[in-house]
Amino acid sequence: MKYHNKKCEYKGLKFDSLKERNHYIVLEHLEKTGQIKDLRRQVKFLLQPSFKLNGKTIRAINYIADFTYLKDGILVVVDTKGFRTKDYLLKKKMFQYKYGMDIVEV
Repeated sequence: MKYHNKKCEYKGLKFDSLKERNHYIVLEHLEKTGQIKDLRRQVKFLLQPSFKLNGKTIRAINYIADFTYLKDGILVVVDTKGFRTKDYLLKKKMFQYKYGMDIVEV
């Protein structure tokens, strides 16, 4: 198990951790009460496209947000974090540079 997270389900949806599932339940309630709109899960953001170098294809770099939603017409990107890996911290910097916004960590 990665970082002691326990995979779980809720309404047929699979989550990587209890923390992620619990935050989804909160966001789902906020959407139902009209406080947020367009709640989405596992949204992919391209950080760097794939490219060729010396005849080899170098894979694209993507960041996958746990959740995105609109609040007052503004996109909010959320990541539920128990442990901030070096990989995540690098992708967060790339995301901030490319998209000019921050990731809300819960």
